[in-house]
Amino acid sequence: MDFAIIIIYTLALLLILLYSISQLSLLINYLRSKKRNESSVKYNFSNPSEIPIVTIQLPLYNEMYVVERLLENISKLDYPKDKLEIQVLDDSTDETVTSTAKQILELQKNGLDIKHITRIDRTGFKAGALKEGLNVAKGEFIAIFDSDFMPKSDWLLQTLPYFKDAEIGVVQTRWGHINRNYSLLTKIQAFALDFHFILEQVGRNFGKHFINFNGTAGVWRKECIMDAGNWSGDTLTEDLDLSYRAQMKKWKFKYLEHVETPAELPVVISAARSQQFRWNKGAAENFQKNYSKLLFDKTLTAGTKFHGFFHLLNSSMFLLILLLAVLSVPVLYIKNTNPEFSSYFNVIAFFCD
Repeated sequence: MDFAIIIIYTLALLLILLYSISQLSLLINYLRSKKRNESSVKYNFSNPSEIPIVTIQLPLYNEMYVVERLLENISKLDYPKDKLEIQVLDDSTDETVTSTAKQILELQKNGLDIKHITRIDRTGFKAGALKEGLNVAKGEFIAIFDSDFMPKSDWLLQTLPYFKDAEIGVVQTRWGHINRNYSLLTKIQAFALDFHFILEQVGRNFGKHFINFNGTAGVWRKECIMDAGNWSGDTLTEDLDLSYRAQMKKWKFKYLEHVETPAELPVVISAARSQQFRWNKGAAENFQKNYSKLLFDKTLTAGTKFHGFFHLLNSSMFLLILLLAVLSVPVLYIKNTNPEFSSYFNVIAFFCD
């Protein structure tokens, strides 16, 4: 039993060490990225023939307090109306369905190509709604915004030009936080998200490793979605799942740190806890679904496999830390009663120092 505990404890320490090395690597990549000059090819939007048709998808589910603001904000995007389609993918089951329909009717009267798409059967939840909208989407490119996001008027003009590179399947922007200073809870959430959106996303993208579409505030090439197998609702984080499937199909992702898309953070613990539960469980589901495909893909570099493995395993780090805390008590007992393990504990002490 003592030997089994030592093995489990060592494996957990090793995984955390390797994860820490991966994060250090991302930090180095981030710092190196600051010295890089932007050289991406872009569409020239001063030439009307280069402006593509884009579909904006707005998945909704009982968003009583933000849906009116969302539609008003999206209607103000600066983009040719004849090249813009908006799909309101409304799975709501409350009274907002009626009020949303009225607001959409008013926007249609103003010449906006906006459609209200509802479903009786919510199969696949958000992934199912996105997939159904995609079946009738006019756009070559699909921009997605959750209900609490408020893109600036020039958002499409800043993101779509990068798709001139035919290998780019996704352009993802950085989340902003309009209520960052509302409370200690929102400050903590903003700090954690900034770490992901500034260090991790930039570090992975600069190192040519896999990044993820973050479910909102980004644009997909429609061809990329279809080539990767379309949206799937078999995990709670359909965005991470499709991102990995697309990149394993050799599509490139472009991350734009300089383009900020403002959004609201959850202001109550219950909402933040629910969000974290979805993200962490969904990441674990994606690890189970995709890690073997990633590791056995002979076309990927060792670095991409290393970072992808720990990216997918990210949510499990909390469990490993908890495991170490629980095992620390029996490990301390083993240390004091088994002198034959002294060499092992000397090594562990070296790393702890």
